[in-house]
Amino acid sequence: MKPNMKMGLFILLVIGVAVIGLLHTLTPGHMIFYHDTYRRLSYFPIAIGAILYGVWGGICLAVLSCLAFVPHLFMFWASGPEAYYSELSEILFYLAAGVVIGLISSRENKLREKYKTLSEKLAGSYKRLHEQASQLVEAEKQLGQSQKLSLLGHVSASLAHEIKNPLASIKGAAEILADEVPEGHPKYEFIEIMRSEISRLNHSVEDVLKYCRGQQNRDKGRQESIEKIINRVALLLEAGLKEKSIQVSIQAGPVNNGFMTDETAMIQVLMNIIINAIDAVENNGKIIIESGKHEQGYFIRISDDGPGIDENLVKEVFASFVTFKEDGTGLGLSISKKIVESLGGKIVIGESTLGGAAFTIYLPEKQFVNNESIQYV
Repeated sequence: MKPNMKMGLFILLVIGVAVIGLLHTLTPGHMIFYHDTYRRLSYFPIAIGAILYGVWGGICLAVLSCLAFVPHLFMFWASGPEAYYSELSEILFYLAAGVVIGLISSRENKLREKYKTLSEKLAGSYKRLHEQASQLVEAEKQLGQSQKLSLLGHVSASLAHEIKNPLASIKGAAEILADEVPEGHPKYEFIEIMRSEISRLNHSVEDVLKYCRGQQNRDKGRQESIEKIINRVALLLEAGLKEKSIQVSIQAGPVNNGFMTDETAMIQVLMNIIINAIDAVENNGKIIIESGKHEQGYFIRISDDGPGIDENLVKEVFASFVTFKEDGTGLGLSISKKIVESLGGKIVIGESTLGGAAFTIYLPEKQFVNNESIQYV
């Protein structure tokens, strides 16, 4: 109860005591029924005061009731000691009622405060327990992912080692074909794509082996312009796009003034994202690849007209081993995110203008190549 309300109620109780005392004084002494009624009414403000304000409130209102009762005593002064002492005993009962009810009320208030404090402590303990349980679940989840990544590392090392020998043979065969096909030949471009992709695959295998050996510093690849990288990826995925009759629109922004980035890394990132877009859209679907300048560097946005991504699942998209495809590994987007972050950028998921999902890659103007800072303006 607010202090102002408590004070106002106390004043009302005092007024009630005064009114009862006034009624005693104004009522003739022979009207015993009314005086008995007033005596009993006096217990109400005493009891209410003791309940609301404790023992001191009960005593205070009991004393006030006694004082209000004094004028009534003079009516029985001449009636003899028996009648006078009978009325005088009522004062003792007022005081006793105020003390007893006040003590009970004070003890109840103390118990209420004790239980309130205990309840707050229990609520705090429950909150801490809930937080610790959440941390434990998160730690268990991370431990499970770490175990998966550890197993994946062993498998990847073995697989990468086995891939190197066949890859060397394929590279030798591509070199032989390149010698037999002159540069002006219509199919020479595909030979160059084959050689480039073999080189990129070999570079990726070397990265896996270095990582498994504990050499986590990734060598920066050859720098290439964003436009050429996008066109290279679109050409590599041309077969998958034609299979589903997907219409691809490449919308390059204004001249990028020579903005370049790690070709091998960015090809891997774009292929992971665009392959997901191809899987998401239906036949005769649409994919838009936009690129251009932004406030702090360059951006690439891949939009599709697929079903999109639920807002509640956005945070899980980049988590390792989380996939929404039956045959997915849950590693493509996770790896892409780490690659972009290693270049100083970030990936943001949003809703595309086509109604599906939109993955936007932001790259900073300043990138680090071979430990030298290079600024593209």
